[in-house]
Amino acid sequence: MNFIRFLSAIFLIAACALPISANAQNSLIKPAQGSPVVTTGQVRAELLAWAPEGVEPGKPVWLGLQLAHQPEWHTYWKNSGDSGLPTMLEWQLPAGITAGDIAWPTPKKIPIGTLANYGYEQTVLLPVPLTVAPGFDAPQLDVKLRASWLVCRKECIPQEGEFTLSLPARGSTAASGAAFQAAFDAAPKPLPTGASQLEVSGKALKVSLAGLPASLQGKTLALFPETGSVIEPAGAWQQAWEGALWTAQLPLSSQRLDSPARMPLVVAWGEAAYRIDAPVKGEWPAVAAPAGVSPALQAALRANAAAAPGAPAKASPGLLAALLGALLGGLILNLMPCVFPVLAIKVVGFVNEKSRAARITSGLAYTAGVVLSFLALGALLLGLRATGEQLGWGFQLQSPAVVAGLAALFTLLGLNLAGLFDFGSILPGRVVNLQAKNPGVNAFLSGVMATAIASPCTAPFMGASLGYAVGLPAAQALAVFGAIGIGMALPYLAASVVPGVARLLPRPGAWMVTFKQLMAFPMFATVAWLVWVLGQQSGIDGAGALLALLVLLALAVWSFSLRGTARRAIATFSVALCALGIWAIGPNIVKPALTPVAAASARWQDWQPGRVEQLTAQGQSVFVDFTAAWCVTCQYNKKTTLANAEVLADMDARNVALLRADWTRRDPAVTQALAELGRSGVPVYVFYKPGRAPVVLSEILSVRDVRAELTRL
Repeated sequence: MNFIRFLSAIFLIAACALPISANAQNSLIKPAQGSPVVTTGQVRAELLAWAPEGVEPGKPVWLGLQLAHQPEWHTYWKNSGDSGLPTMLEWQLPAGITAGDIAWPTPKKIPIGTLANYGYEQTVLLPVPLTVAPGFDAPQLDVKLRASWLVCRKECIPQEGEFTLSLPARGSTAASGAAFQAAFDAAPKPLPTGASQLEVSGKALKVSLAGLPASLQGKTLALFPETGSVIEPAGAWQQAWEGALWTAQLPLSSQRLDSPARMPLVVAWGEAAYRIDAPVKGEWPAVAAPAGVSPALQAALRANAAAAPGAPAKASPGLLAALLGALLGGLILNLMPCVFPVLAIKVVGFVNEKSRAARITSGLAYTAGVVLSFLALGALLLGLRATGEQLGWGFQLQSPAVVAGLAALFTLLGLNLAGLFDFGSILPGRVVNLQAKNPGVNAFLSGVMATAIASPCTAPFMGASLGYAVGLPAAQALAVFGAIGIGMALPYLAASVVPGVARLLPRPGAWMVTFKQLMAFPMFATVAWLVWVLGQQSGIDGAGALLALLVLLALAVWSFSLRGTARRAIATFSVALCALGIWAIGPNIVKPALTPVAAASARWQDWQPGRVEQLTAQGQSVFVDFTAAWCVTCQYNKKTTLANAEVLADMDARNVALLRADWTRRDPAVTQALAELGRSGVPVYVFYKPGRAPVVLSEILSVRDVRAELTRL
């Protein structure tokens, strides 16, 4: 690892990455001012009001969001059907004014391929009633609304807007009366329960409605259940008239998540619509997947990977056992793919060492860099936890700004290895000479870099040691962190002091240039992984912004490597362009994603505090995957063992609830759950069985271990 590379990386990250965080904070603290109208390429959204007798207690006052869709585009009803999301309204109203629920107009069924959604096309108004408390006497009613909606054609686009409106409290506001009256006419009329009933029969829901108007008899009605994920929206169903009684048989969804005791339904024909909320008779069949199960607790790796998977979760090692586990875990970290790019570069540097003394110096310096970095990370973690922060191992990659900074650093290293530019040609000569006079600094900083990349990973034997360390006195805890560093640096240190290693290496030559260029691709692969991690944290806009800024960064470093009179002009332009990019799109990097990037499957559901206890109290076993997007081991286990057909079949056969706790961004609830298991990092895999202690599996998850533990359920 080249010392000059590190100096340049630090300089460029300070210039390009750090302002991102400040700009992002400003954009979040000072949102754009709203207006009554927000227009996108697909929807014109307008906040309307109707107060025909003024804003007074006991008088009708209505607000509503009107959505005018472009042709072929639609938004969604309160139950969106097979896919989609309902429009959400968040009101900010003065004291004495409260907003009710949306009076949803009757939707239409919108077929999408083999699926069916419930929603609105053309123009729809979503009315909301206001309640005015006695004593309200403000001269005007100031309304603020933050609305979010999903607009779809074949593709879907999440959108949002901020709206403001001021109404005079005295006098009529009737300009929008016709729009509200049309919405009221489109709303379903209440239908008394009377002789109507809903009954579960096998895999179908039987509906019998009495009291519908005679004008509807013989008509083919549309039906919309307000409770989602109960029936198949696109499934074939039968309906018939038995005199004045309308009956239907609706197929239950194969992915049903709920067994409601009551179900509100809307039936419609043309402009006529009626709503009934009736109890459900009969026994619901078992649900396809437990409701409310969560995406993955991945933090704690088993204290002793060689121990049987069924060991109790809270078995605490002694200090000597923790030190040994930390040492072995540090050794195994060298095999993790996240450390490979740095170690590959060290191979090139090792071949270049011409004397044993130089190799020993390099090995000691590298060891010092690794050990001191682990001690520094451990001290920072312990210090932050002492102030009340809920943090665990790998906490630095929970920050999008840190992820973006590492992506910039590895982009620089990859471009340098590929030969796009040379640090020595663009930095002052005294800095270049500093490298020649201090070769050990290169090795030391290589150790720092290796630690930065390896620290998010948790290897076998490390999990329990780290969990145990955070509860020890500071000196003993730091000893555990130092043992991890020693274990990680040990192979390189041993190679540097054993004379036979040098004889096994090829002689320096032209092959090293090819090897150096080849090592650019692991660097770029690491950048791709970091961009993906950022996408999990900040959404597609954040990932796209980071990619754009990395392109500008590449342009800037290339411009400094030019020669001739044009260098200064091109370099000035490229740096200005980089600064403009940071100001314009940089805030997207640290802005939280508006919606979860990856939706949980029907099999895997989101983990929530208390959910495990709720399921085990019902007699059900639970498997929890504590995970994070930046955890390479987690992703490997997820794509192999946790996707294995035999494992999933065994889980289904034993009715095991699968929960996933996502720690990609900081989540104090997940951190606390890990601490209760004696862990402080991910991955962690836990079986919870009714009446028994939790069982933590190994960090390197195998099909055999999981299936063996399932046989004990």
